[in-house]
Amino acid sequence: MNEIQDERYYIVDEAIHDAFLLVLKQKELNKITVSDIIKKAGIVRSTFYNHYDNIPALITSIEDKTINDIFALMNTFHPKNDWDVCKSYYLTICEYTMTNPLLANLLRNPKEDEFFGKAVTMFHHYVRQATQNTSPSHHSQEERSYMIACTIGSTIGVLHKWAKDNFQIPPETIADILTQAFTSGMLPHILPEA
Repeated sequence: MNEIQDERYYIVDEAIHDAFLLVLKQKELNKITVSDIIKKAGIVRSTFYNHYDNIPALITSIEDKTINDIFALMNTFHPKNDWDVCKSYYLTICEYTMTNPLLANLLRNPKEDEFFGKAVTMFHHYVRQATQNTSPSHHSQEERSYMIACTIGSTIGVLHKWAKDNFQIPPETIADILTQAFTSGMLPHILPEA
């Protein structure tokens, strides 16, 4: 019985998240109301409040899920001098960005926001972890950490411009640009010595 309740809670929580992301495609972030969410999710107001205290709490939850999704994507990437592997990774990042209206909105309109504070903390954790787990190369651990940070920064910059331009360029083209920058610019500094 407990598993059924947990599954129902998870299903409703996903419906609330999905409803928020759908409403966000139609309304500005600061104009979204609980009424908008419950109508789109097909739930009653008390159900919403069983999950979240208010819209800011919902946004925090969706931001945390977005950061966890990005971190999971980053952890699946094992840089190699392989164009197809790199492009596949960057294409996944591009498609995720296009389908996550909250992330697209935050990239379009960066501001001092809790999301970016959380994201920067997560990126720093990733850089530290990635440099500790790489094989020795002719570059120092510190140099590799800066190159990984540079890769993350340039990727965010490209995604920001792409989101600002309303995703007018196909994700495959953006993935090609990011792959080219990574394989020819950053990867040689990250790979271990042959």
